[in-house]
Amino acid sequence: MKQTGNTILVTGGGSGIGEALARRFHDLGNKVIVAGRRREALDRAIAGRENMVAMTLDIGDANAIEDVARCAIAEHPDLNVLINNAGIMRFERLERRGDLTDAEATITTNLLGPIRLTNALIDHLSAQPDAAIVNVTSGLAFVPLLTTPTYNATKAAIHSYTVAMRALLKGKIEVIELAPPAVQTGLTPGQATRPGYQPLDAFADEVMALFAQSPTPSEILVERVRFLRDAEAEHRFDETLLQLNQFAQAARDGTA
Repeated sequence: MKQTGNTILVTGGGSGIGEALARRFHDLGNKVIVAGRRREALDRAIAGRENMVAMTLDIGDANAIEDVARCAIAEHPDLNVLINNAGIMRFERLERRGDLTDAEATITTNLLGPIRLTNALIDHLSAQPDAAIVNVTSGLAFVPLLTTPTYNATKAAIHSYTVAMRALLKGKIEVIELAPPAVQTGLTPGQATRPGYQPLDAFADEVMALFAQSPTPSEILVERVRFLRDAEAEHRFDETLLQLNQFAQAARDGTA
């Protein structure tokens, strides 16, 4: 992926991983469009940064996605990179019948959202030089956290979708998967300061170093996530599943 001179749309760009990557790509000399639901967060993300703009987007709203895609193409015809980063993570209980509102919202946001936005932009991106799509998944796509089953499932689905997309778009659009480990962000309550999670700046720095490799890896994997990504290939899936969930529980309890 070309490192500078791009026009990049980052969903979920008002906070967390999206904001950190948007700022770093901007500092490399790219025009960056951050999109998200909270206008005040977007405005903070772009404050004082020329060539960084904000667009309000509810990634769970199919009509809003089409509107933003049309607007982005009209206002930024050189748009050539899409980073599908927006997502939510909700804790669930599968042991008994419950309200599926959180599960359905997670599927709409994490799975349908990037599929819809990619679909809305695919023809435009295919016609651009140096085009790329980056799909942000998770280490939990490969080893699940038992308390977030729908989140894991959506990320596993986007991983599979990305593999297919990469093969189908070969020679037209570079398709990259970014699979984070547990990172200190506001994704879930208390996560921004949770011990044992990778600090956001350290994660973003490591990610940008991987993006700078030539050729860019098809999977952007910081060292901390390889424990999950490689578990099945290294024949330690069951052990890793147990270790991951014990660690997560200890981290939430403050005993990690």
